[in-house]
Amino acid sequence: MSGANRTGFRWYGFVYRTFYRLGLRLWERSNPPSDLVELVEGPNPLPPGRALDLGCGTGTDSVYLARHGWDVTGVDMVPNALARARRRAAAAGVSPRYLQGDATRLQDLGVGEGFTLVLDFGCFHTLPDDRRDPYVQGVSRAAADGATLLLYGFANPPRLAPMRAEFTPEEVRRRFGPEGWELVTADRMSADAIVVAGRRVDDRFQLWRCRLLHRS
Repeated sequence: MSGANRTGFRWYGFVYRTFYRLGLRLWERSNPPSDLVELVEGPNPLPPGRALDLGCGTGTDSVYLARHGWDVTGVDMVPNALARARRRAAAAGVSPRYLQGDATRLQDLGVGEGFTLVLDFGCFHTLPDDRRDPYVQGVSRAAADGATLLLYGFANPPRLAPMRAEFTPEEVRRRFGPEGWELVTADRMSADAIVVAGRRVDDRFQLWRCRLLHRS
C-alpha cells in the first residue's frame, strides 16, 4: 500500500496529527526503554555523541539522552508533539534540536550525518511498504560508521490499529543489510519491559527490539 496519493498527501502523518489533536497519545511513554538506559548508563556505556531520535513524539527519549550529554536531534511529523517535546526539554534544562518532517525524507530536513546512536520506538513499523526503503537509506546516510540503531515495533499489531504497525526481524535484516547494517540481536520484549500510556504492552502484539550496528 502506498503512503501517499498523487498530491503527496501522507495519510500516516494525518493519522498521527489527528490522534494528537484528539488527545489520544496511545503510544506515549513516561520513561525511556530499559535497553536505551543500559546503553547510556550500563557497565559498558556508549560514549556520548550525536543521537537521532526518529518519531520522537513528546521527547521522552531525546530529553533523557540530552540530560546524559548527548547532542540530540529529534524528528517528528506532528507540531503538537514537538511543542510538547520542547516544553519537556526546557523543563529539564536541555536543548535538543527538534525538526518537523517525515522520517523517510531525512536529507530534505537537513538532519546531517555522523550520528553514533539512532533510536526508533514505533516509527518504522507504521510506515507503508513504499516508504520503508527510503527510510532505511536516509538513516544509513545519517549514521556514522559503527553507529548503533535501536529499533522497536510490533510483529502482530492491534486489530483496531488505524494503520499498519508491524515488522519482523526477518524484514529488518532484509531491508537494512544491503545498507551496511548488521542485525546483532532481535529480542521479543516481555509485557513487563515497556509501559505505554500507563499500561503494559499486551504480549499478543509481540513487541520486538532489534539492535543493529552500521558498517559503512
